[in-house]
Amino acid sequence: MDTPDVGIPERLAARMSMPEQHEYLRAKFSRRKVLARSFATAGAVGGVGLLTGSSGTADGSGTSPGHAASAAKVPARVDGRYVAPFGRHLAFGADPKTQMRISWQVPLAVTSPYVRVGTKPWELDRKIEAEVRDLHTPSLSKKLPAVEQYYVHAALDGLRPGTTYYYGVGHDGFDPASPERMATVGSFRTAPARPEKFVFTAFGDQGVSYHALANDQVILGQNPSFHLHAGDICYADTTGHGKETDTYDARVWDTFLAQTESVAKSVPWMVTTGNHDMEAWYSPNGYGGQRARWSLPENGFDPQNAPGVYSFRYGNVGVVALDANDVSYEIPANRGYTDGKQTAWLERRLRELRADETVDFVVVFFHHCVYSTSTHASDGGVRDAWLELFTRHQVDLVVNGHNHVYERTDAIRNGEVGKPVPVGASTDPTRDGIVYVTAGGAGKDLYGFGPGVRDSYESNVHDHESIATFHWTSSHHADPDKVDWSRVRYTGFSFLAVEVTAGAHPRLSVSALAGTGERVDHFEVVRGTR
Repeated sequence: MDTPDVGIPERLAARMSMPEQHEYLRAKFSRRKVLARSFATAGAVGGVGLLTGSSGTADGSGTSPGHAASAAKVPARVDGRYVAPFGRHLAFGADPKTQMRISWQVPLAVTSPYVRVGTKPWELDRKIEAEVRDLHTPSLSKKLPAVEQYYVHAALDGLRPGTTYYYGVGHDGFDPASPERMATVGSFRTAPARPEKFVFTAFGDQGVSYHALANDQVILGQNPSFHLHAGDICYADTTGHGKETDTYDARVWDTFLAQTESVAKSVPWMVTTGNHDMEAWYSPNGYGGQRARWSLPENGFDPQNAPGVYSFRYGNVGVVALDANDVSYEIPANRGYTDGKQTAWLERRLRELRADETVDFVVVFFHHCVYSTSTHASDGGVRDAWLELFTRHQVDLVVNGHNHVYERTDAIRNGEVGKPVPVGASTDPTRDGIVYVTAGGAGKDLYGFGPGVRDSYESNVHDHESIATFHWTSSHHADPDKVDWSRVRYTGFSFLAVEVTAGAHPRLSVSALAGTGERVDHFEVVRGTR
């Protein structure tokens, strides 16, 4: 790994937190120097100067939604019709029945970006102004150029529940409603007004690869209402320590968003934050890049500083997204950055969801594993902060990534197996405990299990066995564990597909599918009487 030629001396970086590293860099790179480098880079790419005119900041810190865009200055020789949008990705607002957020990328800054929306693909009669958030990344090593990226976001509110909408994204010179642009029109469907059967999918640790693309296409075949991404989204930061010295190539995001567009342009892609998503250059917490690239529900405790913490309600399911970087013992760069506020918010949100008689199931997803026996094993910080809350409020399913395998537990109650849950079995969280799933086989290089530990999955089931593994402690030590809760293990690319049934007999039918479409696990969650 190259030592960043614009970075912090190693002896100094070792004594600095991520916020302190960030402030050091901000002082070192004055706005004048950054802009000078930006102009030079933009001039070398595409033969034009830096195109201003976004609400983002040139130092790469990103902006929050709602900031007004400044006037764009586009050289006469740049024609907007040749600047094609790409990387479309959807996300719900706080209310999936009436809110959708549409995001995309443009290779150069554009004037007056917008979304056209309608209930027929040939009648996109509603036009909504969009916001540009530009992101500057300096040259962080001798091999990497400085990069300018332009992300565009539009907030759609006041939509009708259970309705299919068609949309096109554009800007001055590029009208998606024109006949020659009709092929760029996408669609989405809002959540129904009343609970009904639906499917959602989930995984973590995707990256850019043929396997990631193949997983996306199998997911699309499930016709999911939304997708949960448990962090480590694209791996532009290959190191994942949350430090300024991590290697980082912002251009990987361009490839990732283009790869994911075939699904995310119609399926809301609900992401949270992994350790590889702490991109230290962008903000004190490393989350400026996430704020620039994604528009997520802003109903968490602090959407500006913790954008991966939020919740939403779809039908009879409440979904809660958390940022486990805040509590991780294994990777401590951001540990404690919320000063306990995230955990307090989590307790309130779980209590609210359980008090709502129309919510049958609560699903929580985040990156670091509560229970896993693969490479990173289990994170004791997650257990210490949140396990008691999950148990007390009878969470129905917990989904993690981090370990690049598929592994799930039996039902665990108060740290012990409450009920064995073999392939095809049913479990009741009100009595048996919670099933924890590691779904980290989205596309990044796969891990394995310990010496002598066999894969065990549908059509390849082995006798249940105890496994010697470890968990991370507050002193950053890996203390040994001997566990008997590891029920299903699969070393392969995979994802979760969850069919949700409402009505008199609600249930979660949980399946794990390989990248080939083969089912490798399935079980049911059926709650007892309230």
